[in-house]
Amino acid sequence: MDPELINDCVHCGFCLPSCPTYVLWGEEMDSPRGRIHLMRQHVEGTPLTPEMAGHFDACLGCMACVPACPSGVRYDRLIEQTRAEVERTHVREPDDRALRALVFGLFPYPRRLRAMRLPLRLSAGLRRAAAPRLRRINPSLAAMAELAPPPASRVRLPSRVAARGRRRATVGMLTGCVQGEFFPQVNAATARVLAMEGCEVVIPRSQGCCGALSLHSGRDGQALRLARRTIAAFERAGVDTIVVNAAGCGSMMKGYAEILQEAAGPGGDAWADRARAIRTVDLAEYLAELGPVAERHPLRLTVAYHDACHLAHAQGVRSQPRALLAGIPGLELREIAESAICCGSAGTYNIFRPETAEELGDRKAGRVLETGADLLVSANPGCTMQIASAIRRRGAAPVPTAHTAQVLDASLRGLAGVP
Repeated sequence: MDPELINDCVHCGFCLPSCPTYVLWGEEMDSPRGRIHLMRQHVEGTPLTPEMAGHFDACLGCMACVPACPSGVRYDRLIEQTRAEVERTHVREPDDRALRALVFGLFPYPRRLRAMRLPLRLSAGLRRAAAPRLRRINPSLAAMAELAPPPASRVRLPSRVAARGRRRATVGMLTGCVQGEFFPQVNAATARVLAMEGCEVVIPRSQGCCGALSLHSGRDGQALRLARRTIAAFERAGVDTIVVNAAGCGSMMKGYAEILQEAAGPGGDAWADRARAIRTVDLAEYLAELGPVAERHPLRLTVAYHDACHLAHAQGVRSQPRALLAGIPGLELREIAESAICCGSAGTYNIFRPETAEELGDRKAGRVLETGADLLVSANPGCTMQIASAIRRRGAAPVPTAHTAQVLDASLRGLAGVP
């Protein structure tokens, strides 16, 4: 934990109303300010106790406190450093260690996720029926059973998608792990939209997980390995701009250079320099910069747009997705109340802290249903699964979900609705 970053906090309290766990519990040690106080205690010599580790584990890492802080405190880096310290020094209970070994031995590996597709398809009804009983036995396993979406048909993307009309740019595209295996239709829509806007899209077959899930849970060794592999894959592809359609991945990749530099120490790191040579940009951010050329056809829809935390708070991308959606004729955009409060997904949080995640998910589902929208749009697969699960749990009529790319794709192709 960096003492200089800790000392930037003046304990003003502006972070408190932005923090989901403080909003839920009103507990000082479960606010950013309180957690920074615990970090300072540990840096000054206090051993990391189970109680301290619990307060750090309870943080969603949503980063809502970062733009709320008038002093510019880098809570994002502090909580990542702290979680790595927790993983190094805190001895977890055997069942917690086993769960984490399962999650981080599965989710960052697309081929292993792919092997889960058939079992998930065959067990969908059984999983939903068994979830209430499983929740009493192991809430984390119950959360995994409830969250998993129906497996979509696999989409095989070519390694290169030609631009439609005049080529305006050449970009790489990250396919991701959870996005690629559970939401392949989002990647297909992303490639089509970029191509219709004049981009040649390069999709390296050797890419894999970007490392976001690992970094945000303190497994920095695994995260750094995956980061280096991702950089190398896009270097071989010969692109210097990578378009990302998952909020958590984009946030991680935009921080590659800083993370790799910090891991290398004062002597510097060649990998950090290689990371700086490649620009990462969110899909909505990139399309807004590029400007539209493809014709938008009408979509008669009301859409509720959900701000994914790692897009809005960590990357500062808020207006661009809304502008892209509002630019579609016939589409009505509706705002979700308490849009800055996390839905409870937060990468793997809804697996490791299912009770808190459920409370936040139910709160978010209620706000979404209040809009009365035909469609919920999100730019992160975890948010999509979390909110859809919460709406099912309420017994309400399901609200179809889509990614911003899918809505744009439907409009550009002149479809009657979002498939």
